[in-house]
Amino acid sequence: MLGFDPARRERALKQRIGIVLQSTGVEQFLTVAEVIEMYRGYYPSPRPLDEIIDVVGLNEKRDDRVKRLSGGQQRRLDVAIGLAGDPELLFLDEPTTGFDPGARRRMWDAVKNLVSLGKTIFLTTHYMDEAQELANRVAVISAGRIVAEGPPRSIAGREMSHTIVRFRLPERARALPRSLKSSVPATDGRVQIEAADPVKVLHELTGWALEKGVTLEELEVARPTLEDVYLKLTAGEAAAAE
Repeated sequence: MLGFDPARRERALKQRIGIVLQSTGVEQFLTVAEVIEMYRGYYPSPRPLDEIIDVVGLNEKRDDRVKRLSGGQQRRLDVAIGLAGDPELLFLDEPTTGFDPGARRRMWDAVKNLVSLGKTIFLTTHYMDEAQELANRVAVISAGRIVAEGPPRSIAGREMSHTIVRFRLPERARALPRSLKSSVPATDGRVQIEAADPVKVLHELTGWALEKGVTLEELEVARPTLEDVYLKLTAGEAAAAE
């Protein structure tokens, strides 16, 4: 790591990395600025205080005591602490666990700000949409092994996967044409078709629906998500657990 063996725990390496664990305990009665300033004092070349506060989006809270921060704000303070020493490499362990959607998006913006500063981020997450949004490269770990690795767009051949067409048919709708065979057994009228040529499939599907007067409820067209790929890659582990 950065030319060092982490097992040796050398100070020269510690000065160049930052770590944000799932939970961090800091003094609740200090202000945001005071906490960051305290951790800055542990490093020989810390990043400027104002820049750290700005990157994590805590400008309006810099003089508030830690105990008055929301959960999302405290998590951003954890990131600020990880940035105190101006690290080249930053580890983020499940940074948005328990966040509401708005707080997650703000944390994502903070991570993107870090990347714009030239930092390398090693992100651990169980949220596939988070990995898809933030990562340039993804490694999927199953049963302690890396089972796939690569850019989110192409990992495990994702860019070559068939497009998924999903919709729900009314109870009394006529059967689909044979050429539009569902790839997944229909339940509650829900149909899923894997389409190698989605334009052709949609043309035939919508043409049939218009001709027969059938409403295609909840019509959705999408490529397999990173979560779909993850579930496929880890299916063997899930079966073994059962």
